Amino acid sequence: MLVVLLGGEVVVTDVRQGRWTAEIDGDFVVFIIGARINSKLQAFKVFSDLGGRRGMNHMLKYLTQHPEKGLLGYQTAGFTIIQYWRSFEHLEAFAKDTDDPHLAAWRGYWRRVGKSTRAGIWHETYLVHAGEYEAIYGNMPPHGLGKAANLVPLAESAGARQRIKTARS
Repeated sequence: MLVVLLGGEVVVTDVRQGRWTAEIDGDFVVFIIGARINSKLQAFKVFSDLGGRRGMNHMLKYLTQHPEKGLLGYQTAGFTIIQYWRSFEHLEAFAKDTDDPHLAAWRGYWRRVGKSTRAGIWHETYLVHAGEYEAIYGNMPPHGLGKAANLVPLAESAGARQRIKTARS
């Protein structure tokens, strides 16, 4: 365990010594979503545009509290969030279900922003078939797919091509 001081806040990280890889059963979805402030003069308004307290952090907390919705895990990277989902069907159901927090936030964004270009949003969706991925983590805490899947020690002799080939067979 490593304790790091970030901006006056103590953050404890579970550094896994050595080389590790992520293992996940079956197909899964990688969903990358982000926002962009296009007008620095309206930065505070952009926060509201993006849902304020009912925006992405609220949705992620909700999804974490409801694992049956299909979110396996996520990693933040500034204004970008990489999410790992059990299936596209789970992701799509969450996006469209009026009882879940996404649809109201999405409609509210377009109602507030309209044709203004002060804020931008984007996403990319990738369907990953079982075994058709490769990940390596060296002396890292669980990160990315490694937070959403199982981390297992990596064989010293295995290269990326071998790991993908093994996972696909």
